[in-house]
Amino acid sequence: MSLIKSISGIRGTIGGRPGEGLSPIDIVKFTAAYAHFIAEHTENKSRTIVVGRDARLSGEMVDKLVEGTLLGMGFNVVNIGLASTPTTELAVIWEKACGGLILTASHNPRQWNALKLLNEKGEFLTAADGAQVLKYAEEFDFDFASVDRLGASFKNTTYNRKHIDAVLALPLVDVDAIRAAHFRVAVDAVNSVGGTVIPQLLRALGVETVVELNCAVTGDFAHTPEPIPENLTGISDLMATGCADVAFVVDPDVDRLAIVCEDGKMFGEEYTLVSIADYVLGRTPGNTVSNLSSSRALRDITLAHGCEYNASAVGEVNVTTLMKKTGAVIGGEGNGGVIYPELHYGRDALVGVALFLTLLAKSGKKVSELRKQYPAYEIYKTKVQLTPDIDVNAVLTAMKTKYADEKITDIDGVKIDFADSWVHLRKSNTEPIIRIYSEAHDADKARQQAERIKEAVLRISGLA
Repeated sequence: MSLIKSISGIRGTIGGRPGEGLSPIDIVKFTAAYAHFIAEHTENKSRTIVVGRDARLSGEMVDKLVEGTLLGMGFNVVNIGLASTPTTELAVIWEKACGGLILTASHNPRQWNALKLLNEKGEFLTAADGAQVLKYAEEFDFDFASVDRLGASFKNTTYNRKHIDAVLALPLVDVDAIRAAHFRVAVDAVNSVGGTVIPQLLRALGVETVVELNCAVTGDFAHTPEPIPENLTGISDLMATGCADVAFVVDPDVDRLAIVCEDGKMFGEEYTLVSIADYVLGRTPGNTVSNLSSSRALRDITLAHGCEYNASAVGEVNVTTLMKKTGAVIGGEGNGGVIYPELHYGRDALVGVALFLTLLAKSGKKVSELRKQYPAYEIYKTKVQLTPDIDVNAVLTAMKTKYADEKITDIDGVKIDFADSWVHLRKSNTEPIIRIYSEAHDADKARQQAERIKEAVLRISGLA
């Protein structure tokens, strides 16, 4: 059993003893703590909280516990049913609610579920706000409402269509160009909510042929749900048959977007954001933001457009905070997370699909040809398992000293920027591990650079 409390919410495996997994008791405790936080800190007096969920098998159980707890805390609930994370974020804004709960463990396997916590802007809580929720939960610092102050529950399942309509209305989404291109598009939605909303979006965009793979909204995931190459052999094999011009793959809550070329090869999850940013900057020049572990390719593209790139700490809320500070017109994370503030400040695969198809239609190129026009980088990932008695912060400080002659960024671990590559070391929030990410122009160089840094960490830690 696992229970992880972090900046991205409370996630855990279903079942087990309270406190060791995401048990019903834990669900109630953390939901009540969140409701208490909203009551204490929001300026929105609506007393309404939006609840949406992905299709995973535990979703109905978690949904009923969450809704009942919110009613018991005196909040009204607008339950939007099966909906993506970005749809739920938008529903908070459109309902003028004081908060929202997304019931999804994102790319985690089927045994996991989670509570993702939103503020009145439909955005994730900051680290400080999340810490306050955890404090309330730890201390059971909340009171349930009396019988005369219980909340009321409302169902509203129209938000998937409203989300699609909002995407279609974006000035940079060209439905006529997409329709005229006569695209054939394949979709792998891992049997979650994307299986409904992505095909609906594609048809609304004028796509004539939609090839659906794993689009039955059963929550019984057809493969490991994280949209990375090793999990996407089915859609890759399907595309190799020549059945479609492009394939889109989403995770269970539809905030990450992976793209597969017409020949079955991966477009590269880092390049979802890079390609879309290239299109956006070509029409609306402005700043961009991604996190420290994302590809340097976004920086290169941004500079090529004469604009400014900035890097944030890892975590969606950190990206959006820096985007607002720098007035970025596009940003996101290298895991296929596109944030387009013209619609809202949240990773949104629907926005990504629409903007990419517009780019593809206007380019007149195949997806594989489009990919070749972007800077070539390869990312390698590894980690160092430390013993519990090792001071991870001291190790990272020593690495900063060792590489003081290089460009160092320390807002989130230690990132070392070399002339033609970079390495990012981050401390795990849940275990004595240092995660190491490296990027270079070829895979061998990225791996060698990461392994060299890993060896230095092991020596400093006394493990080598």
